[in-house]
Amino acid sequence: MKDSTSDTDFTSLPVLDRASLDELSAAARNHVEELDKELHRLWGLGRNIILAWTPAGRGIRVLVIPHYILGEMAARTAGEAADSLQFVDEVIAGNTLIDEEGFDTIAKYFGYEPCPVDLSFAPGEDLANDLLEAVVRRYSISYIQNGAVALFDIVGFSLFSPLEQVTQLNSLAYSVNTSFSKMLARNLDIQFARSTTGDGFYIWNRDRSVESNVNLYHLMHLVLADNAIARSKGKANTTPRLRASFHVGPHYEFFQSEGLRPTVYSYIVGDVTIELARMIDHALPGQIVVGDFHVDMRESDTGAIKRIGTTEFIERTRQSLSNLEGMELSGENVESIQCYLTGERLDSGEFGVKRYILRDKHGLSRKVYNAKVNIYRTGGGPIYLGFQSADLDGFVYESEEYV
Repeated sequence: MKDSTSDTDFTSLPVLDRASLDELSAAARNHVEELDKELHRLWGLGRNIILAWTPAGRGIRVLVIPHYILGEMAARTAGEAADSLQFVDEVIAGNTLIDEEGFDTIAKYFGYEPCPVDLSFAPGEDLANDLLEAVVRRYSISYIQNGAVALFDIVGFSLFSPLEQVTQLNSLAYSVNTSFSKMLARNLDIQFARSTTGDGFYIWNRDRSVESNVNLYHLMHLVLADNAIARSKGKANTTPRLRASFHVGPHYEFFQSEGLRPTVYSYIVGDVTIELARMIDHALPGQIVVGDFHVDMRESDTGAIKRIGTTEFIERTRQSLSNLEGMELSGENVESIQCYLTGERLDSGEFGVKRYILRDKHGLSRKVYNAKVNIYRTGGGPIYLGFQSADLDGFVYESEEYV
């Protein structure tokens, strides 16, 4: 069985979109299609989820449960629900591939008989386990304990006409795509996913290492910079004004149906998305807010697990800014970038980072930081993103403290 922190050991798997399928051999594609057909039958048009699987000769055994079982567990009394949900989170954190002993333990806990799936090929030999895992995950659900997520929100979206809304969403999508492309061109291999919120996007990463989370933060910089350049050149209401929030926390990832099949695009929901949404509600147009977190992250070079807080995380982003130098933005090369959490010079002479306590309409409080990014380009004017602490007129918070 996997322990409750095993998602920090999880590495991103191939995403089986059309492009990746075309790269497979004809035999491998046939195997993928055969497995997908069998899993689709068990999925029952979305009635069931596939919780786990294990190899079994020329086939696999899968644990199929109705999707509402997980909801029933969450609805139990407080004590029972906590134990049940902890067990479920342990099961779905990381891969759905589980050894035979662990698989039988899970099946016994849920009280469902495993379903044998006979195949014409040997899993793990004729088709790599990571490809099988990628197919199974489309019919499953995943729990990510400490995942980084960025939220881009279009300011005043509901006030625009439908055609203007479409134009602004397309503009934001282009900024995301072009920024992602620039990072790939610098050999910053990243495994990010995104889903729309209706008036913006959640963007998250499937690799849970410190470096990947830092790269997601850098991607946020580039998206905001591309958007700022586009706004300076575009006509009114064609390019959105954005505000952004960034946080690290737990969430669930799943694949919704499109027609009669699950899509290749996933969605997330959980504590981190709730926090991001409530943080962004307080943010000013053009502001960048970062959540207060202390979570376990994996070092990609050593594999060591380290507990990292917000201020140390931002320091990590500062140390890796050289990876973005020389990148082209609107025809001009990036000369240097500064990113930091804002604050004030204290009487002691030291610089104190401000942490703000927000309280929402439900009476719940959370702590956030205000972030600033300055991008300097060779031959072009600087791009200033976010605000200094002294420029936060209208930013409503309950109290503040220095860290």
